[in-house]
Order: sequence, then C-alpha cells, then structure tokens
Amino acid sequence: MRIISFNANGIRATARKGFFDWLASQDADVVCIQETKAQKHQLTAPEFDPDGYHSFYFDAERKGYSGVAIYSRVEPDTVVRGLGEGFEEFDAEGRYIEARFGRLSVASLYLPSGSSGEHRQDSKWRFLDAFMPRLRAMRGEGREYVLCGDWNIAHTRADLKNWRGNQKNSGFLPEERAWLDELFGDAGWVDAFRQLDQPEHSYTWWSHRGQAWANNTGWRIDYHVVTPGIGETVERTAIYTGERLSDHAPLTIDYAAAIDDFR
Repeated sequence: MRIISFNANGIRATARKGFFDWLASQDADVVCIQETKAQKHQLTAPEFDPDGYHSFYFDAERKGYSGVAIYSRVEPDTVVRGLGEGFEEFDAEGRYIEARFGRLSVASLYLPSGSSGEHRQDSKWRFLDAFMPRLRAMRGEGREYVLCGDWNIAHTRADLKNWRGNQKNSGFLPEERAWLDELFGDAGWVDAFRQLDQPEHSYTWWSHRGQAWANNTGWRIDYHVVTPGIGETVERTAIYTGERLSDHAPLTIDYAAAIDDFR
C-alpha cells in the first residue's frame, strides 16, 4: 500500500508545475492533498480528477484558502468531511477529510499554522487542545489509521536545519514539540517516517525566502501519523525533491499492509 501526502500550496499552481505528471508515474494507492486553495467547482480540468482514482475534496468556506483532498484507487466505504462537533471553526476552513476502507482510515489533515501572527497561533492552540482528546479516543476505536498531512510542527532538532534560531518561532515552540511528544508517547501514535533510519537533513518544507531550497535549510513538518499496527508494516519512505512542485515536497510511504487486509 503506497500512500502519498503533499501540501500543494494551491492545487492549480502545483498542476502548472507538473505535479499530476509526476503523480501519474507513482502507482500510489491513496494520495492525500492539503492546501488546495480552491473550490471544487473551480477544478474543471480532467487532471483534478486523476485517471484511475476516486476523487474527494473538502473545501474551505473562504475562497482561495486551505482545503484538503483524497484520491483513492479503491473506492472507500465512506468519506468523512470534517471533524464534527467541537471543530466547527476548523471544519469551516476545510482541514480534515477521511476515507474509510473497512477497519482502515486514511485521512488528509492540515493543521493551522501560527506563523502569520498571534491570533493564528491562538487558533493553532485551540486546535491542538481539542485534537489530542480526539486522537486518544480514535486510538480506542479498534481501527487502524494513517493521518497524512502538514502538521505544522517540527518534532525534534533532527527535523529542521536551523533549530537553534527557531526555538521561539511557531512550528518549533517547546509547547508544540511537547504536544508531539505526547502524541508519539503516551497517546500511542507512531511517526511512520521514523520507523526506518533516515538520512540526515531530511525535510519536507522550505521557505521561499532567501536560498532555503538551494541550501536545504528546511523543516520536516509533513507526517504520516499512524496506529502501531500500521507502523509495524513500513517498508520504504521517500521525499521527492527532484522538482520544486510547492514549498512542500511529496512524502511517500510504502506499507506492507494492503487495503484489502482491512476489509
């Protein structure tokens, strides 16, 4: 089972940069997109419903903002748009879509970023405070989950180049990293990428400022957050940096488990 997560930073923009040409060669089972920045009715070109996939979008109410999508070769039993009660503020921003295949759920998730000001960091804290209890409840459901997306937090010093200079910046605040400590600790979730040994300086996001891309001054803020049963089946990970398709790079993880194993 091959699953790709990608923050497109505008699905129409990344289409012009060749994302769908690249995707056609990847043989992915499920593709999770974040930050589509479009309404579905604006995506009339055939490429936005890729050949061989079932396509599902969850748009933000505000035009040109946020939005998530899932492409799946196997038709899901159910598609859930939004997190529901207690998350109305964030569902209006189009931040969560989940495809269910028997006992398996694959979700595309876009956490709020706090980098544009204190009011957005406050929104991020509200999301994190509400989401941890939900994540703990999800672990008790007996389902297997793959939560793909831009979590907008680098977990450890290994996950960003300039960790010393970013300890007071959103995305690497001590409280944010402690939240991930809890997620990958007592809450019982697994960082699938770290199930395998990784090369040093493996990142998924680079600022457009300066020479961040050229110098690989990046952050790893895109994850597959999975239940332990799925985590045990990680076979291969890859971050595609052959082209700059967005300010993020696609993160691909291959799992030995197959979708049919959960049906």
